[in-house]
Amino acid sequence: MSGYIVVPDKDLDAVLHALPEHIRLTRAECGNMTFRVQQSTDTPQRFDVYEEFIDKSSFEFHQRRVKDSFWGKVTADVSRHYDIVIATE
Repeated sequence: MSGYIVVPDKDLDAVLHALPEHIRLTRAECGNMTFRVQQSTDTPQRFDVYEEFIDKSSFEFHQRRVKDSFWGKVTADVSRHYDIVIATE
């Protein structure tokens, strides 16, 4: 999956505070192969996201975990713009 999120100004400090733990937890997930989040230098509210999981079920687990996490609460109002590609064998 690749894309970006746009964080409302009111949530930017909370997102920046929560991001390191979100990255740590995601990278520790079984099935996570790559996870990168980079804040834009031109537009601080924009964060580019790239992640790969070993299979669809690992990605679905990640989505469920994030939804119920502190990160999910902090980012409830962000605008998400993702392209999700599921590889087939």
